Amino acid sequence: MGDSWRTALDKEFVKPYFQKLKEFLIAEHHAHTVYPNLNDVYSWSRLTPLDSVKAVILGQDPYHNVGQAHGLSFSVLPPTKLPGSLRNIYKQLSNDIPTFKVPTSGDLTPMAKAGVLWLNTCLTVRAHNANSHSKKGWETFTDAVVRAVLDRPDGKGVVFFAWGLPAQKLYDRLRIDEEKHLVLRSPHPSPLSAHRGFLGNAHFKKANEWLRKTHGEEIDWVALSSVPP
Repeated sequence: MGDSWRTALDKEFVKPYFQKLKEFLIAEHHAHTVYPNLNDVYSWSRLTPLDSVKAVILGQDPYHNVGQAHGLSFSVLPPTKLPGSLRNIYKQLSNDIPTFKVPTSGDLTPMAKAGVLWLNTCLTVRAHNANSHSKKGWETFTDAVVRAVLDRPDGKGVVFFAWGLPAQKLYDRLRIDEEKHLVLRSPHPSPLSAHRGFLGNAHFKKANEWLRKTHGEEIDWVALSSVPP
């Protein structure tokens, strides 16, 4: 885990729920294949240090097939074909940001380095078994991750993308101060729901407008376009 996050989340690691989660994960690793690889479970924390977070994009469960998940929500490693949700994210990005060119790669690492925290609410999964590690403790931990963003010493507001009901409920539960932060709500980018209001939501454009107005900075979404195929 990246140093800034380890410091902020230090108290979580000794809590009973986290000890139980560790025991569960050790047993799972002995009996099954688990994704992502161990060294990628916290890759989000190394790529996006706490003080660099400009936006948070929540997913739910890591992809559960070979060579896909690597610790960032919605992101897949080449040569994995772009998942439907990510194709719709790219489609909306190209509508919102005129200079954005849709990449062939689904690796969102450049965006993570640009200050976007791509966070799944559950950080591991058993191979080929969706949601198999949900309700084992990860959700409590990732709530603490979002709280760490809310409680940053610099007090800077960030953009929270609330795509789909689970993300919206999490943000509502944490009572995000919408005078200080921007919460952008819409249906999920999944092919099952994107046409109900994700496509056309202008979230990436709105995020940059708010960041410019509030902090005099924006997210370099075009950093993704430079990813080699």
